[in-house]
Amino acid sequence: MSVYEILELILLPLLIVALLALPVYTAITKKKSAKSMRRAMIGNLCAFAAVMLTAIIIPVGGLVSAAEETGAAAAASGSGNGLGYLAAALAVGVGSIGCGIAVGNAAPAAIGALAEDPKSFAKALIFVALGEGVGIYGTLIAIMIIGKLG
Repeated sequence: MSVYEILELILLPLLIVALLALPVYTAITKKKSAKSMRRAMIGNLCAFAAVMLTAIIIPVGGLVSAAEETGAAAAASGSGNGLGYLAAALAVGVGSIGCGIAVGNAAPAAIGALAEDPKSFAKALIFVALGEGVGIYGTLIAIMIIGKLG
């Protein structure tokens, strides 16, 4: 095993994990003020950008070796399936983030309205459920995409 293979297999993934975990660690251990949280977020975004640039600049080849397929159609099909799985992951991820933002804003307002007027329970429940629907729609789209792939 050469030094380059050891670097690819052990050190590069450890470096990537350390770059992504360092801002989170500093945010957890330090006093949580708005300035330190802003620095942690900027550090996390910079670490993510560094990881992406590292992945683009240093292509890690030879880690996964699959049987070679013959023909351009098989290669195009594999690429299309990969993009389909990426689209399904993005549908679930972005839908879940949107759901979290919607419910995070609607639920406290609904609780406050319910505390003032108990008759507004149905309206408050509808607004919270509409926010949760975004996550469900993203999951349904992902299921439809994966259904078309395989």
